[in-house]
Amino acid sequence: MRVAIGGSNGLIGTALSRHLVRSGHEVVRLVRGEVSSSDQRHWDPDAGRIDSPGLDDVDAVVNLAGAPIAGGRWTRERKAEIRRSRTTSTLTIVTQLSPDGRCQRLLNGSAIGYYGDTGADIVDETMPGGRGFLAGVVADWEAAADHSPVPTTVLRTGHVLAREGGELAIQWPLFALGLGGKTGSGHQFMSWISLTDHVRAVEFLLGSDLTGPVNLVAPNPVSNAEFTRAFGAHLNRPTPLPLPLTGVRLLFGREFVNEILLPGQRVRPARLLDAGFEFRQPTLAQAFAALG
Repeated sequence: MRVAIGGSNGLIGTALSRHLVRSGHEVVRLVRGEVSSSDQRHWDPDAGRIDSPGLDDVDAVVNLAGAPIAGGRWTRERKAEIRRSRTTSTLTIVTQLSPDGRCQRLLNGSAIGYYGDTGADIVDETMPGGRGFLAGVVADWEAAADHSPVPTTVLRTGHVLAREGGELAIQWPLFALGLGGKTGSGHQFMSWISLTDHVRAVEFLLGSDLTGPVNLVAPNPVSNAEFTRAFGAHLNRPTPLPLPLTGVRLLFGREFVNEILLPGQRVRPARLLDAGFEFRQPTLAQAFAALG
C-alpha cells in the first residue's frame, strides 16, 4: 500500500512512517518545508495546496497534522492556531480526494478530548461530545473530515507514551530527579496508549473497513495517581510532591490547566477490540517496561 502522511515530522508521524516502511508499505511524507528526499512531497495546508500529483498516486492518507496543544501559553492567537491548523489541514486533504480516485481510505487525526471531562464514567465511541475548548476543537476537526468523499476513520487518540516526545518526554526529567507527582487530587482518569500500539493500530485500520470514530487508547486506563506511582517506580524514584499547578498556570494559563491537566477521561477502545485488534502493551507496566 502507498500511504501519504500529513504531520509526518511529528512524534506519531515519524514513528508511523518507519513502521509502515518496515511492514513493506511505501510512504509519501507531506512536508511544509523544502523537499529534501524522494519520499517527501510539499504541501501548504494554509493555502490548501499539495504539490502535483497531489494524492492521485496513493492508496490511503493518514493525516496527523496540527499545532501542538502544549506548544505555548494559551493566548487567543494560540488557541485559534490549534483549531485552524487541524481544520485547514483536514480540508486540504479531503478536497484532494475523489470518490472515483485511487485513494479510497482516509484516517484523520482526532483526540479523546472530544468527550470532555467524563469523570469516572467509562465512555466509548457511542458517547456524545463534551464541553469546553478542546471538545469544540475536536468536534470541528471531525466535522472537517466529514467532507471526505472516501471511507474515513477519525483517530480519537489518548495520551501517547513515548520516551522521545509527547507529554511523557516533558515529564521524564522531573520524575528522574524525584520531583514528579500527581496532578490535583490524582483521581482523574488518564487514557493512554503506547506509541508502539498506536502505530500498529493505524496500520490495522488501514487494512480494515471501519469508518467513523475509533478510540486509540489502551484497554486499561488508570488514575493520575496510579500513573504517577507507576512512572516513579519505573524510574526508581519517589513521587511525594504534587505538581505545582500555580507555576503551570503562569506558564500556560488557567484554561490550559482546567482543560488538560485536571479533567479525566476513562475511555474504552471498544471498536478496536471488537474488530479483533490485539494490544502488544495493554497495561501501563508493559508500556513502561518497553520504554527501557
